[in-house]
Amino acid sequence: MVLKSIALFVLAALLEIGGAWLVWQGLREHRGWLWIGAGAVSLGAYGFVAAFQPDSHFGRVLAAYGGVFIAGSLIWGVIADGFRPDRWDVIGALICLGGVGLIMYGPR
Repeated sequence: MVLKSIALFVLAALLEIGGAWLVWQGLREHRGWLWIGAGAVSLGAYGFVAAFQPDSHFGRVLAAYGGVFIAGSLIWGVIADGFRPDRWDVIGALICLGGVGLIMYGPR
């Protein structure tokens, strides 16, 4: 179940961050409505993927996903935009991922 949950978090991050990036590119980089539309579809798909998490508590899943989103956004920036995170970005992302682990997979 943990591996399924992690895979869903990764897929959700790709869809949400990728969708937001497509909208950004469409608007800010003047790539047009096709990019914006693809971004909107991707953002919508993210909502469905998040609903497949094994944990049945929406608040827990979305709170934990926040940490995944933070780390994923930094990675996306490195790959797609040439962003270079500093040590504080990396430390912050690791702290967030630690929070994800506690929220989702801590003993209950």
